[in-house]
Amino acid sequence: MSPSPRTARHAWWVAFLAGMVSYLDAGAIVTTGTALVIYKEAFGFSPDQYGQLSALLTFSIAIGAVVGGNLGDRFGRRRIFVLTLSLFIVGAGLLVGAQGTEWLYPGIVLLGFAAGADLPVSLAMIAEVARDSNRGKLVSFSHLLWMVGIVAVLGLGTAFGDLGTVGARILYGHLLVVAAIVLVLRLRLPESQAWQQSQTLAVIEPGSRGAGAFRALLTPRYLAALAATALFYSLVNIAANINGQFGAYLYVNVAGVSVSTSSAVSLVTVFVSLVAVFFMMRVVDGRNRLRWFAVMAVVSLVAFLVPALAGVSLATLVVFGVLYAIAGAVAGEPMYKVWSQELFPTAHRATAQGITIAFTRIVAAIVALYTPGLIDAGASIIFYVMAATSAVAFAIGLLWIARLPKATDDDPALRDDDEEDDELAAPAAR
Repeated sequence: MSPSPRTARHAWWVAFLAGMVSYLDAGAIVTTGTALVIYKEAFGFSPDQYGQLSALLTFSIAIGAVVGGNLGDRFGRRRIFVLTLSLFIVGAGLLVGAQGTEWLYPGIVLLGFAAGADLPVSLAMIAEVARDSNRGKLVSFSHLLWMVGIVAVLGLGTAFGDLGTVGARILYGHLLVVAAIVLVLRLRLPESQAWQQSQTLAVIEPGSRGAGAFRALLTPRYLAALAATALFYSLVNIAANINGQFGAYLYVNVAGVSVSTSSAVSLVTVFVSLVAVFFMMRVVDGRNRLRWFAVMAVVSLVAFLVPALAGVSLATLVVFGVLYAIAGAVAGEPMYKVWSQELFPTAHRATAQGITIAFTRIVAAIVALYTPGLIDAGASIIFYVMAATSAVAFAIGLLWIARLPKATDDDPALRDDDEEDDELAAPAAR
């Protein structure tokens, strides 16, 4: 029986409000990258402090993902993502009103922690309000919002970036206003019915929920899925993170073009990626999903090899940017998000995603420490690194993740034979 139009509209509305954390996550990352440059000049902090603040955002997101994901499984989706947005607003407020370097540390910690804590919970909420026939589409929609967040901040940066600290305050103020509006709208959302059902069916004691979630994920059934998705996401994200953090560096310092040219190309590739995400939304729930994943994996490798083999220039970077924008929307992070909803049960879905998101962000931060040195040693090297890590990720997706069983309701794998384990394990419920 097909769902009513009202039910379908509600699912999309929940997907929008929950998925807006992806907009805020992207906005926080890009805004901080721009605002720190402005605040560094105004407040006079050292290059070491600049590096500390940049790394602090990444690590705060990672810690927030682990904590928020587990709390979302213990106390519900709605309660946690209302709390996380409240923290995000406080962090953004500190950064808007910053009067010195000492304001930036708590502001960035709260901003990153809140965004990280919200991500796994919100993705779980989207998956649980969707149907089997459109779950991938709705989850992929969150990545579309992530891209829109980048476009919005780039546009604001172009318009107000030359205003000094006023421009930085406007950029963070934009995040504060959007977060406040989304928070007000989220207050009207009901709790996930799938999560409520999982609590009704669960045999765990309320005080043991946190331990039960981590313990269940360490069983053979779910440990494989946890390891596979963590490895896929962390490896495929290396290229995405290098492209995002060091794209302008490659254009300006290696290809020898201006910052404005670099920004213009970046905007074009972002819009190409937006179109590609729409394509992902059309094919992700169909029978040809894996074929398209394989095709786009090949396109990604071609994209990396163009500047690796032909040398880094404006032309090869443009070709790389366009091809990677198309392929990454299907064979990259959006596919991780979809697989994560399918491979873990409702009772432990947010916890699992929190762990894999945190692991990925930490790997990205470590790789970023060595990326400038690799680029200086020979710009082509970094594209070989991107190709190698992505190739391993694609192999994991095709040969491992694609063969894993999907999580089902009341999965016996969540229970142990021992009576004590039965009290800590929870049955899966979608």
